[in-house]
Amino acid sequence: MESFRKLGLSAEMLKVIESIGFTEPSDIQEKAIPLVLTGKDVLGSSATGSGKTLAFGAGIIEKIFTGKGIQALVLTPTRELAEQVGRSLHKFSQYKKLDVREIYGGVSIEPQKVALRHADIVVGTPGRILDHLRNDSLDLSRLKFLVLDEADRMLDMGFIDDVVTIIDECPKERQTLLFSATISPDIQRIAKHYMKEPVLIESESYVDPSKLKQVYYDTPSNLKFSMLVHLLKEEKSGLVMVFCNTRRNADYVVHNLERNGLDAIAIHGGLAQNKRSRVLEEFHSAKALILVCTDVAARGLDVKNVSHVYNFDVPKTSIEYIHRIGRTARAGKEGIAITIVSQRDYDSFRKVLSDPSLTIVQQEMPEVAPIHVRFREETNDRDNRGRLTFGGKGRFGGSRDGARSYGRSSGGSHDGGRGDSGGGRSFGSGSSRFGGGESSGGGRGGSRGSSRFGRR
Repeated sequence: MESFRKLGLSAEMLKVIESIGFTEPSDIQEKAIPLVLTGKDVLGSSATGSGKTLAFGAGIIEKIFTGKGIQALVLTPTRELAEQVGRSLHKFSQYKKLDVREIYGGVSIEPQKVALRHADIVVGTPGRILDHLRNDSLDLSRLKFLVLDEADRMLDMGFIDDVVTIIDECPKERQTLLFSATISPDIQRIAKHYMKEPVLIESESYVDPSKLKQVYYDTPSNLKFSMLVHLLKEEKSGLVMVFCNTRRNADYVVHNLERNGLDAIAIHGGLAQNKRSRVLEEFHSAKALILVCTDVAARGLDVKNVSHVYNFDVPKTSIEYIHRIGRTARAGKEGIAITIVSQRDYDSFRKVLSDPSLTIVQQEMPEVAPIHVRFREETNDRDNRGRLTFGGKGRFGGSRDGARSYGRSSGGSHDGGRGDSGGGRSFGSGSSRFGGGESSGGGRGGSRGSSRFGRR
């Protein structure tokens, strides 16, 4: 505890930290806590799981008092992160008995209005915070601290206008703390316009690259799901996260994993809040060992002891890939990130591989038995003649989450069947249009010969 003591924290806060089980501050905590205590604005580059809640929370708690109105507002991109941060701040502030409230959408607004009358710290998502400001149920006149947590994700999710509107409602004389996994030009502009001489701190990576193995399998489209099942059954793993790019694909994967004897649960933005909370509780307690999620739902979740991360859908950018794989190989433990690449993923995977900081090694595809898959039949997915309508136009235009790439038949197909034409044949011999030489065809997905991604 001596290291925490040197940061300038009170004896009461040190007792709380010790009771929680912390013994040494993380890199971000060591750098941020003294700055917060001395009144500095902080611009922090820090990933989920690095301990940043205590990094900004300890100083805030030390400097505010119960019964003085809302003195701290923490904005988060997701409901799950709001709950997680709120629980942590409540725990950290137990010696002061501060009233910490989590405010987010998907639940009734009326109980929140009542709770806000007595709150000292509010943690919330931009949309619901704006609702309360418009209803005059959130008084920020006594605010001392504004925290933007996971700021890059809030911008990615299109919350920039909401965030700026909320900032404009805050008192000018305040301390602003902004934390982001990456300090992009947009983040820099926010810091320039809304922060006072912020001190930039960058924490060391919480992920141990020496213990993180990154591999990919170049897989025929008609064996993509079969490959996932094969790996999940063959790998010796603990808690597993499987990433999909859309809600529909996440539901598709969970439904078919369960049909193949694997205990999986999904989390995405389409679930009601109480369902999302139950899913996380099951995963945290290891009642279900496979969590299938979208990037939006997973961002901000601090899930410990994840041994494997699978990219069933390839992320669009290397930054998103890095966010995903950062779920494993934490705190000195080993982990593996596995990406299953098929024909429709090539463009996205090239973008991922273009990041020189990443080392992703191609593995030869094992013999995989085709698995019969199908979509869960849901009323909302039928046209007026009772047919499933995957891949058509949605109510708001555009594609229906790209689900067509897994096949069209309600009765099922072999791992998508007609979704991505060609399957293994798309990897046949001859000059590769991706710059490689001859590659072998069939079920091995061209694992021999030159890699079509230019790297081995």
